[in-house]
Parts: sequence; structure tokens; C-alpha cells
Amino acid sequence: MSALPALLSDATVLAGATGFVYTVTLLGVALTSVASRSPARRRDARETLTILVRRRPKS
Repeated sequence: MSALPALLSDATVLAGATGFVYTVTLLGVALTSVASRSPARRRDARETLTILVRRRPKS
């Protein structure tokens, strides 16, 4: 049972790192969707952002 606290600690660090990487990815895509000069690139970035946040596009 002494391995359980170490396992929980490792799982917490992994979950935090995963959340951080996901947040940075979302920020990068959101920035691209706003700041890009090309309309096609902005549209692609918005579609990618929609996929990442798991929202359906407005019809």
C-alpha cells in the first residue's frame, strides 16, 4: 500500500501537465483564428477550435 501515494502524486502531475498542454493548444488555435491574415486559415482555425472544445457549429 505504500506505492499508492506515489501513484496518486504521479497521476496528479500527469493530469496537470495534460491540462496545461490542452490550454496552451486552445490558446494557440484561438489566437490563430483571430490574428491570421488569410480568411481560409482563420476559418480552418475556427473549425479546429470547435473540434477541440467539442461544440457543434451554429447552423
